[in-house]
Amino acid sequence: MLRVTWVQPEDLIGHELRQAALDGREPARIAARWAAAGGRTAPARAGASPEPASRYLRTLAEDLLDELADLPSRTADREPTDLAAIKALRPDWPAPPASPARTSPARLEAAWLGRAVGCLLGKPVEKLPLDAIRALARPTGNWPLRGYFTARGVPPELLAAHPWNRRSATTSLAENIDGMPEDDDLNYPLLNLLLLQRYGRAFTTADVARLWLDELPAGRTFTAERVALRNLLLGVEPPHTARHRNPFREWIGALIRADVHGWTHPGDPGAAAEQAHRDATLTHTANGVYAAMFAAAVIARAAHATGPQDVHDCLRAGLAVIPSESRLARAVDHAMTLARAHEDFDTVVDRLHAVHGEDHHWVHAVPNTALIAAALTHADGDFTGSICRAVSGGWDTDSNGATAGSVAGLLAGSPAALPDHWTAPLKNRLATSVGGLDGTGFDTLARLTHDLAQAPAPDLTPLEAVRP
Repeated sequence: MLRVTWVQPEDLIGHELRQAALDGREPARIAARWAAAGGRTAPARAGASPEPASRYLRTLAEDLLDELADLPSRTADREPTDLAAIKALRPDWPAPPASPARTSPARLEAAWLGRAVGCLLGKPVEKLPLDAIRALARPTGNWPLRGYFTARGVPPELLAAHPWNRRSATTSLAENIDGMPEDDDLNYPLLNLLLLQRYGRAFTTADVARLWLDELPAGRTFTAERVALRNLLLGVEPPHTARHRNPFREWIGALIRADVHGWTHPGDPGAAAEQAHRDATLTHTANGVYAAMFAAAVIARAAHATGPQDVHDCLRAGLAVIPSESRLARAVDHAMTLARAHEDFDTVVDRLHAVHGEDHHWVHAVPNTALIAAALTHADGDFTGSICRAVSGGWDTDSNGATAGSVAGLLAGSPAALPDHWTAPLKNRLATSVGGLDGTGFDTLARLTHDLAQAPAPDLTPLEAVRP
């Protein structure tokens, strides 16, 4: 039996009930109706429950999803999705630089490599709870983290109790790495290169949708992105694609698409955030969009930084483009405060899990963005410290490692500044199912990104010319 993940109505309703409580609606009566009818809660870790619901329950779930969407929200005024409304809440919105800022191909190569390394570090332990991550690393002498995870030296009973992510163990444990394996955290930056090549910096959200329909395999999408694709095929148009029966609209998917928007706007966090907003609103609303804007602004500032010590200014630039009273802004500010207050990062992580773990799914943007900010703050922008802290904090480990690695790679400034034990196993080779780019080198991707950062898309060399 095929159970396509992240689209089953009987599972979406459980996620939507949780999301409704987070964004200021009152779902208790609808939750009671669902429970009284025999409806189940959403799967805790998987994308679909193992067995389909009855036809009655499925129809009820669809109806209740629509009822939940109509409930008023207490947070709507302080957490808008419209860009003009967001900027109205930020009178200190970052101004563009007085003169165009520049970055270098070497710095962008370090960013691409950093994103890949951080993602690869987190892949084997994605979906695992925090105690399992710690238990698997300690017997190998790799805690606190300082290298890729390995199964060598882990007692068999621990491996049985805490199995690695089944899709990643064969490619992402230290003993198995042979180039960078495919991952959605790298596929989306590749897609956004195509986006800027095809439509330029003035692309619309509808252009993002067109590109996805042309280039993005549905089986390579998850959560909000898969729902948005389904909505497009049902005839739903952006930005309603982000809202229609989409309980994942504040999850991490838009954040992991933000890097290219920052890389191509060095020194201009405001413009990077605006570009990220047009991308994000295909699939996300409110805090899901803010996470992408925050990341794009942080990365744009880091692309023109002088060194790792600038990480704190980069994070402030990220906070300057999102509503200060939003749940995301408050969570990020709290995470950075914790990181400054505690020498032991495990203590920071435990505090974050105590605050966010019960109410949020492990892929939600709020706790994950907070963890990324805490990791970068606590490590003072150091590359190894940043990615290891981000991954050691659990939740969406590969995505968090990827974003932290992108920022810290930019701050490091060049591939030579990244430790060889991280980058050598990648063999300058990226696997992907996107647009014929399988096997492309990070140096090639950096040159292309640099071109996009310096000139409007119509004047650029077509992407096909740099494909392997």
